[in-house]
Amino acid sequence: MTPAPRPLWQGRSLAVIGIVLFAFSLRSAVASLSPLIDHITVDFAMPSAIIGLIGTAPPVCYAVFGILTPLFERRLGLERLTVIAIAVVTAGTVLRGFASDSVTLLLGTSLIFAAVGVGNILLPPLVRTYFPDRIGLMTTIYTTTMAVASFLPPLVAVPVADASSWRFSLGLWAVFAAIALIPWIAMLVRERARTADEDIEPPNPRVFGRMWRIPLAWALAVGFLAAGTIAYTSFAWLPQLLVDTAGVTPAAAGALLSLFAAMGLPASLVVPLLVTRYHATRVLFAVAVTCGLTGLAGLLFAPEAAPWLWVALIGLEPLLFPLTLVLLGLRTRTHEGSVALSGFVQSIGYGIVALFPVGIGLLHGATGSWTWPIIVLAGVVAAAMPAGVVVARRVTIEDEWERRYGAW
Repeated sequence: MTPAPRPLWQGRSLAVIGIVLFAFSLRSAVASLSPLIDHITVDFAMPSAIIGLIGTAPPVCYAVFGILTPLFERRLGLERLTVIAIAVVTAGTVLRGFASDSVTLLLGTSLIFAAVGVGNILLPPLVRTYFPDRIGLMTTIYTTTMAVASFLPPLVAVPVADASSWRFSLGLWAVFAAIALIPWIAMLVRERARTADEDIEPPNPRVFGRMWRIPLAWALAVGFLAAGTIAYTSFAWLPQLLVDTAGVTPAAAGALLSLFAAMGLPASLVVPLLVTRYHATRVLFAVAVTCGLTGLAGLLFAPEAAPWLWVALIGLEPLLFPLTLVLLGLRTRTHEGSVALSGFVQSIGYGIVALFPVGIGLLHGATGSWTWPIIVLAGVVAAAMPAGVVVARRVTIEDEWERRYGAW
């Protein structure tokens, strides 16, 4: 049962600030590198293999640490692991700014991706723990913050590098991560003082394993997978697809990719609130699937007719991302269930998503056209519809487990 709502800032202002800064640090550190590759190569060589690893590493790291994070959280606790993740982001960002060769740059970036993988899992449980009465609002706040932090660094990275250096442009984002440590250290100290004399029951180490047997967990993973597949594949291949099929110029294709990315901002603002206030889960799944399939059909059958419309429609399909994130809090009733569900959904989702940019490229190369790649993507989008029927039921993973297997 959802607690009665109370003012957002009442007794938890540090948590609001901490979650916002945490979310901003996770995305800004990731998004600030790629615009500066040309500047970096002036100082040292960047082999294509290293650039490829940097491009494909995020979903792989997110999948691996999606599995490991629940294990870390059981040993360290939510607040302590949050502090460690932010500290690693800070260290990785600083190391990247001082990189003397491509290997050091890759090492710093890998540290960041690992910490971001942990942070991705922790954010929904943090919201569930500190804001059980405001899950929709806080999910809106942090997903919008992540969206802003995804497109802000690319806008300022090159101008800052031109005015100073690429090292300063990369390293300045460590300042935001370091500031994010302050509220979480304060909350960690307060939490340790509060629980010093309490007998805390240790978390159940088998909870994560239970996720494999719960249909609701798998349905959420499918929704997350559908959103991630379209997003990562579009960032990798959409400009080339548009140039080849719609006859647009490379510059126009880049602008259309920006349009695709921009569609995520309004979704992050309204989707969590629509779910929590109006229980619009089934409708939102239908909108995402319909828009995604319509946009893909447009690219398949009439790409030159209205490429901007097809891209805008495809850009609405990833609204399943904020939708899934808010459901990670709403479809659990315990802290350990929230951590386990978040880890399961994101590890399964990112693990499979990591295969699609490469797989779509191979399929395009093997067939010499974009027809089959678009059909495959349409199949992934369509799979989200039955998943939406499952997750729309207002039950928790604990409810499902107890109904099927007995006591949680």
